[in-house]
Amino acid sequence: MDITSAPPAPERPWAPDRREVNPLRASADEPFSCLSEVDLFADLTPAEIEAFDRTAPARTFHAGELIFSQSQPITALFILKAGRVRIFRVTEDGKALTMAILEPGAVFGEMLLVGQRMYDNYAEAIEETQICQLSVLEVERYLLADPRIAIRISRILGEQVALLEERLTDLALRPLLARLASTLVRLAESQRRTRQGYVMIRLTHDQLAGLLAATRESTSKAMAELGARGLIRQARGRIILLDLDGLAILSKRMS
Repeated sequence: MDITSAPPAPERPWAPDRREVNPLRASADEPFSCLSEVDLFADLTPAEIEAFDRTAPARTFHAGELIFSQSQPITALFILKAGRVRIFRVTEDGKALTMAILEPGAVFGEMLLVGQRMYDNYAEAIEETQICQLSVLEVERYLLADPRIAIRISRILGEQVALLEERLTDLALRPLLARLASTLVRLAESQRRTRQGYVMIRLTHDQLAGLLAATRESTSKAMAELGARGLIRQARGRIILLDLDGLAILSKRMS
């Protein structure tokens, strides 16, 4: 039998065994892909990313639209392609506690397979947002089958646990001003600098208050104090961080 004439076996959207050691990333003039900015998939070639995009096309959510909720849970893994998402919980007295503000490239969702638990949370688009969604079968087939991606998933989960422990410490032990400074420093890690070398964060006082488990009034007062110290400058829906080192020092205060 001439095996060279046999039809090729069906391929996955990408083939881990054919990846290059240092694959080329998509150039700046190529359209943003669902995976091109996600650390979890950093070693995929542009061709593999393009193939995956055809497998898991992005869905658009408008500002204020829920991606999932307690009443409508979804067992899936989401990849944030564009826009921002707020993860929050609703307390027994009806208050919304923001757990995180997710930026493009974030991976989140309800997926016990990879240790993600979101049934107690809500996910809301806070602006025009595009999200790719993976089912359990797709995660098993395309992610966990690759040891390198599986290792990255373990690392990301470990980082999430460390961030949660840090946030709990902030809420339990640090005053509001220190918690605010810590939150701004943490949010700055995922932001690009302006031409002047500063970091700009797009958040309202309401959104910040949700992250701090504080009222809007007390958050606004703390923001004004940071501004008076020359650490930040405020604009409509934007916060410009003028002194990250000063904010980092302030964030360590315990009283």
